Amino acid sequence: MKIIGARLIICSPDRNFVTLRIDTDEGIYGLGDATLNGRELAVASYLQEHVAPCLIGRDASMIEDTWQFLYRGAYWRRGPVTMAAIAAVDMALWDIKGKALNTPVYNLLGGASRQGCMVYTHANGADIAEAVDSVQKHLSEGYLAVRAQAGVPGIASSYGVPKAGKPYEPAERGLPSESVWSSERYLRFAPKLMEAVRASVGPDVHLLHDVHHRLTPIQAARLGKELEPHDLFWMEDPVPAELQEGFQLIRQHTTTPLAVGEVFNSIYDAHELIRNQWIDYLRMTVVHGGGITPLKKAADFAALYHVKTGFHGATDLSPVTMAAALHLGLAIHNFGIQEHMPHTALTDEVFPHAYRFEAGYMHPGDEPGLGVEIDETLAANYPYQRAYLPTARLLDGTVTDW
Repeated sequence: MKIIGARLIICSPDRNFVTLRIDTDEGIYGLGDATLNGRELAVASYLQEHVAPCLIGRDASMIEDTWQFLYRGAYWRRGPVTMAAIAAVDMALWDIKGKALNTPVYNLLGGASRQGCMVYTHANGADIAEAVDSVQKHLSEGYLAVRAQAGVPGIASSYGVPKAGKPYEPAERGLPSESVWSSERYLRFAPKLMEAVRASVGPDVHLLHDVHHRLTPIQAARLGKELEPHDLFWMEDPVPAELQEGFQLIRQHTTTPLAVGEVFNSIYDAHELIRNQWIDYLRMTVVHGGGITPLKKAADFAALYHVKTGFHGATDLSPVTMAAALHLGLAIHNFGIQEHMPHTALTDEVFPHAYRFEAGYMHPGDEPGLGVEIDETLAANYPYQRAYLPTARLLDGTVTDW
């Protein structure tokens, strides 16, 4: 089964997505997600100018060989642009293989290890009261796990909090916006937020909180310790993880579970974190981590050290990546939880899919391949529009981690 075509579909049904379609000489095609929030066209160019020509004539069934060819053959390895491009090819080839064998991808990964993937969603509010109400609303929708965020007093624009009552979407069209940040004010506020949420929902609901890389290790250690009475499922991305040893300091001071990795693009980014058991959940993304092929290996490596998965699943990933994450999560033994930030109705219309949510769990469905299609006619009505993630500055004007 030879590859005879590889082309990009770039659209913006409420936000930008880059989709790769690979066609074969047997009439079977596969879809892969190549979206990199705020840098979408960089990946599109990498695919169109450098990867697609190399795919023509290759055997579509040789997934591992193609992955290694694109990773090792370019010499310049890793990085989010390269790995997102490779991931798009990898997902599309798994989609093709599933369709060719008339079976869902999870069956090709060893079969289902569970009945469904428990997911968490995002609750947020301008203040603690609104955040508590939002958590209760999502629990009434059937969620068993909820991530809680709220506006920090004295900070005009807080991460995770939507504007004007709209669903939260950090990427904004036009040039990057700037927000202000104070770790000191946040550290005084966050424990109060989680105390109020836990008091509202009781002991059985899984609660999560995202720090979004904004603290130093000693600050994160303090926060983790103060959150211990509220029994979090995890504290997410407490510090930037380029310095993996920073998590050793955090781990020494708190038993609050730690999750990190949505910006990782290789298992090497998490090697020491996993090997030293400094984290509890690996949050790599199927698209930014190079696809299903390397994420399966990363999960197997993590399993050796009692680390579970918690794959990133925000709206900056298309339904193709969500499906890929669910197929992988259903199959691997050390699945922990899956992020579920629902796409807009328009996005779901452009990307019809087989995956479904029910009573706190999601299932990828049993359609052959990944179970996601794209309505190209509809997608053409929503052309790409440049958008950026925000930047952040401290109160004195210093650029800091957003």
